[in-house]
Amino acid sequence: MVAKINQGGNLYGALSYNQEKVNEGLGKVLATNLVIEPTDGAFNVASCMQDFERFMPSHIRTSKPIIHISLNPHPDDKLTDQQLADIGREYMEQFGYGGQPYMIFKHEDIGREHIHIVSTRVRMDGSIISDSKNYERSRKITDSLEQKYSLHSKEKNQGETWQLTPIDVSKGNLKKQIANVIKPLSEMYSFQTLGEYRALLSLYNIGVEEIKGENKGKAYRGLVYSALDSDGNRVGTPLKSSLFGKEHGLDRLEKRFEKSKETIKVNGIAKQTRATVSAFFASTRTESEFRAALREKGIDLVLRLGDEGRIYGATFIDHNQRVVLNGSRLGKEFSANVLNERFADNSPREDLQTPKPSIATNQSAEPTTNKHPQPQSAHSETNNPVGSLFSVFTPEVEGTDNKQPTLKRKRKKKRRYGRQI
Repeated sequence: MVAKINQGGNLYGALSYNQEKVNEGLGKVLATNLVIEPTDGAFNVASCMQDFERFMPSHIRTSKPIIHISLNPHPDDKLTDQQLADIGREYMEQFGYGGQPYMIFKHEDIGREHIHIVSTRVRMDGSIISDSKNYERSRKITDSLEQKYSLHSKEKNQGETWQLTPIDVSKGNLKKQIANVIKPLSEMYSFQTLGEYRALLSLYNIGVEEIKGENKGKAYRGLVYSALDSDGNRVGTPLKSSLFGKEHGLDRLEKRFEKSKETIKVNGIAKQTRATVSAFFASTRTESEFRAALREKGIDLVLRLGDEGRIYGATFIDHNQRVVLNGSRLGKEFSANVLNERFADNSPREDLQTPKPSIATNQSAEPTTNKHPQPQSAHSETNNPVGSLFSVFTPEVEGTDNKQPTLKRKRKKKRRYGRQI
């Protein structure tokens, strides 16, 4: 079972996110603590907020008094609603939130059952529940719950099992296929730049680019998503982020970067990924051996290659930790120059491409075409307006400027994204 912990300042946003799932028939309220359950069973955000606020002091000393936790059992774990509710309660009790108001929601929106818990970090006396070593404490709790309820261990390549279906342009209906991937990925993973987000999506044959331009004298910037073929080339018509809902636009995605940065720092996630990567980097001789060893532990390596096949960037995607990290974040020993030197004598990378991860789903077939022009880069001008750009997960994140440079596409040789083994 994997736990994902987010802290923020917007109680309404956290409750609204979960209530929307309930309203759409993709979720339900499983249990509450210190929140009055309506006689007709119909919860609403306004009344729930009143219950939460009754236990909040008039003055608080933190800008992030709300905690939003998702607990994700293995897909093979078949649990009843009562068991899920019990797991949620026991987790909160052991995590130090047993005396706080909280709500436990069940979600069924990404092909598997999991729960979300919304609570407050501030006690009635104004003291704050410590978030020190949150990740370590949470992991011990989930380990004990796995044993108690005979659940699959997260160590058994849970990330690999949860991989979604890569885009297949031959099946058509690209909008639906892309939506089925970007929505759960944006909720489940932490990434700090557009480049890291792009690397994650590339595993599923999806590209994303920032666009800037001017329309009728008004400057705009936004995102477009595209389907990719097996060589990483864009095919079909690029789709504006607004087509997938306000939560997948650039403005809120940038806020997601800042939120992820804090989560990774507070929980010490990068240290654990670095330890795994370092161990295999030292014990393997070739690039293919390195990749294979990482994949055994649920970590994908995405390389960015130049004209001559030279590495100019590397990204590690840890599916167990649900985190995406550029090589430079793990240490100088994983920089592009070091990787080039280390694997200089390897066999040509043209032989290293393999299929993307796949789990069968049913998609309606519609014809596609690759005759449409590609979207312009982030530094180009275009007259295609980009629509509403809002939050990725909940409205409880804070903004930052995205300083990640947009990668330039080279014409002499198409760059290939995705896993290359």
